[in-house]
Amino acid sequence: MAAPVIEVENVFRIYETAAGFTPALRDVSLTVDRGEFLAIMGPSGSGKSTLMNILGCLDSPTTGTYRLEGLEVSSLSDDDLAVIRATRLGFVFQSFNLLPRTTVLRNVMLPLIYSDVPVTEREPRAFRALRSVDLPEELYEHSSNELSGGQMQRVAIARALVNDPSLILADEPTGNLDSATGEMVMRTFRRMQRQGKTIVLITHGAEVAAWADRVVYIRDGRLMSAEEERAFETRLAEREATLQREAIA
Repeated sequence: MAAPVIEVENVFRIYETAAGFTPALRDVSLTVDRGEFLAIMGPSGSGKSTLMNILGCLDSPTTGTYRLEGLEVSSLSDDDLAVIRATRLGFVFQSFNLLPRTTVLRNVMLPLIYSDVPVTEREPRAFRALRSVDLPEELYEHSSNELSGGQMQRVAIARALVNDPSLILADEPTGNLDSATGEMVMRTFRRMQRQGKTIVLITHGAEVAAWADRVVYIRDGRLMSAEEERAFETRLAEREATLQREAIA
């Protein structure tokens, strides 16, 4: 049986600031199977971006372990982590992060420069990635700043796919899009999943999370199940109602 794509065990991430030590993640454990589409929901400051940075090998746990496809990455060197990011991970961001005066095709080819892909293979790979997200071919030579928001996000997804990563990490990928365009982008992620990709998506919107196979919640650096999150929301609502009654009285 193949190892899960993600295995996080008892991870803490603690930052040292002028005010002292601040825990951003507290004893987080998470497993994501190959081909799964997982959404992570949480309010601002909940720790979801810190967790995404660890999953994306952009940060390391203070304590605990993180295995990516069975490989323990928590203690790898910076050079080794750079190779992991270039070959095994694809990133999609809310702000697209495309080079504005560079063509769509060159934007998608960019990650291949940092890998061992021969120069002759880079353009064909970029074409395949762009076709997989249904971007019209007549747009490939346009600068990215000439595209609509939805088209730019599809280019960003194609760029994430061009190295054929095992895991796609998406951070609020519909945050800058209207609802119709956001739905189109989410359908693209679903299609990527059907092609065998594992997807982890961060969002604060329940309508976006509903596209995932599974949703986990994070508050104050701790992961919660759906039942625990509902219980937390119920307690919060009861407390607010009590405070309102006391204020009126």
